[in-house]
Amino acid sequence: MQKKHLLACLMAAACVLGLWAQGTSQPRANYQVVPLPNTIAGVKSGDFVLTGDCCINYPMGNRQLERNAQLLSEYIEQMTGLHLCTRPTNNKADQRGSITLAINSQVNGDEAYNIDVTQRGVVISGSTAAGVFYGIQTLRKSLPVCQKATSNVTLPAAQVSGSPRFGYRGMHLDCSRHFFSVSTVKHYIDMMALHGMNRLHWHLTDDQGWRIEIKAYPRLTEVGGWRSGTVLGHNSPVDDGIRYGGYYTQAEIRDIVDYAAQRYITIIPEIDMPGHMQGALAAYPELGCTGGPYEVWHLWGVSEDILCVGKDATLRFIEQVLDEVMDLFPSEYIHIGGDESPRIRWESCPRCQQRIRNQHLEASDGKTAEARLQGWFTMRVQDYLAKHGRRIIGWDELLGCDVDNTATIMSWTGAEPGAKGAKLGHDVIMTPNTPMYFDHYQTKNTWNEPTAFGGCATLNDVYDFEPVASDLNAEQQRHILGAQANLWTEYITCEAQIDYQVLPRMAALSEVQWLQPADKNYQDFKRRLPQLVNIYKLNNWTVRMKSVLTADDDKTETNR
Repeated sequence: MQKKHLLACLMAAACVLGLWAQGTSQPRANYQVVPLPNTIAGVKSGDFVLTGDCCINYPMGNRQLERNAQLLSEYIEQMTGLHLCTRPTNNKADQRGSITLAINSQVNGDEAYNIDVTQRGVVISGSTAAGVFYGIQTLRKSLPVCQKATSNVTLPAAQVSGSPRFGYRGMHLDCSRHFFSVSTVKHYIDMMALHGMNRLHWHLTDDQGWRIEIKAYPRLTEVGGWRSGTVLGHNSPVDDGIRYGGYYTQAEIRDIVDYAAQRYITIIPEIDMPGHMQGALAAYPELGCTGGPYEVWHLWGVSEDILCVGKDATLRFIEQVLDEVMDLFPSEYIHIGGDESPRIRWESCPRCQQRIRNQHLEASDGKTAEARLQGWFTMRVQDYLAKHGRRIIGWDELLGCDVDNTATIMSWTGAEPGAKGAKLGHDVIMTPNTPMYFDHYQTKNTWNEPTAFGGCATLNDVYDFEPVASDLNAEQQRHILGAQANLWTEYITCEAQIDYQVLPRMAALSEVQWLQPADKNYQDFKRRLPQLVNIYKLNNWTVRMKSVLTADDDKTETNR
C-alpha cells in the first residue's frame, strides 16, 4: 500500500514539474480517481497527447466494444470538448496516436482492466468487454473537466490497472413509495456506471403502489398503481388527498434493462411477498384473507394485510406474475422480499389454518405454525423459480423461514444476520441499514437537511464499512458476494433529492466494493474526491457538498 501511494505521489509530482518545465497550463490527466486503481506505475516513455485528430479503435466485428468505443467518445467530448471518431480495425499500426480497446485473455479477472499509456497511444484492455468498460470509466474520471478547451490534453505515460474486490456491487432504488420516470431511472444507472457498480436492485411493488405492468392482471397497475393521497411527513395526521402514482410498461422496462446492460449493469427486480402487497390487494381483494376492501396505502410502515397463502388462487397469481417478471428481466436472481410480513391475519384465516394442517406444519424451535407457513410458501416460490433456472434473493427474515441454502440472503437488519447466513452456507449480500441505507441522514445536524427517514450514515461511516465479518473462515468469506446501499423513497420525491442522498456516499461505497481493506484510506479518498465531484457538477447532479468539503460533518457543522 505504501509503495503504491509513493508511486502515485511521485507521478503527481512529475506532472507538476512537467507543467513547470513546459511553462504551460495544458490540461493533464490524473489517474488517482475513485475508486482508486490497484496500481498506477510510471513508464519510460513520453506522454500521450490527446487531440481531436485521435481515433478510438475497437476490434472489427466486436459489437460490445463498438458500443464501448462510442460511449468513450461521448465521455471524452463531455469532459474535454474534443470529439474523437470511432473505427473498427484489426491493424496494430492504427494504434499509433489513438486509443485502442482490446480483449486480452491475459488480464486476470472478468471485470479487471489494464490501461497502458505511452507516447505512441493508449490501450485499454480486459479479458471481457465489461473489464474494458471499467477501464474506460477510470480513463474518463482521470480527464480534466475543460469542455471549452482549445488546447489538447496530456495523458502521463503510465500503466494503470484495477480489479474489483467483490463481484456483486449494488445499488437499490425504490420506485414504489414514489414513482420516478424512465429518464430518472436511466440517470441512476449512469451514476452507477461512473462508480463501477454492476447490480441495480429495483424495488417495484409495495403497499403504496404497484409499478410493473403485468398483462395477466391489468388491475395491478390500473388500480394498484395509484393511491388517492399521501400522508405528510412521518405518518402525521395530515394527508394531502392528491391522487398519486404511475407505472412502467413492459416496453419501458425492456428499454431500461437494455440501457443498463449496455453499461454492464444487471437489474434485479423485487416483487415483495407475501407482505408489502397492499397495492396488489387493492386491485384484487380476493387475494387477501379478509377479502377487503383494501386501498393502496397512504401511510409508511408495515401493513397487517398480506397475501392469503391458504388460497390456491394466490399461488397461481404469484406464478403468473413471476412468469412475466422472468420474461422481462434476464437476471439470474429475482428478489422476493419476504421481510416485514405480519402473520396476524393468517392466525384467524380458516384457509391459512387449513393449509397449515394439510402441510403438517407445527410450531417448534421457537417458530409458530404461521412462521412455518411463510417458510412453506417461500420454498414453493423458490422451487418454482429454480425450475426456470432462476434463484431467489430475500431479506434476512428468510433465515427464519426454512429456506435451503440455495437462497441468497440480503442482510439489512444488521451485519450479524449476514454472517449467520454465510456460516449456514447461504450466499450473502451485505446491506445493513447502518450505514448502507442512503435514505438516512448524512449528518446528525439535520436542521437544514431535506426530510429523510432518520438515522445517520456519514461519508466516513460508509467508507469504513467492512462487509466481511472477522470471525468467518475462508470458505464462509467466499459466501459474501458483495455490498449494496439501499435508497428507500418514502421521503424522496424528485431526482435532485435522489442525487443528494446518494452523492457523494456512492463514491465511498465504490471503494468498499473495489478496494481491499488494506488499500483503503479515508483521508486519501477525501483528497481524490473533488476530481469526481467535478464530474457530478458537469452532469448537473445535486451533491451534498458539506460531505465533500468537511473532514467530519458532526464535528464541523454548527449545531442549531
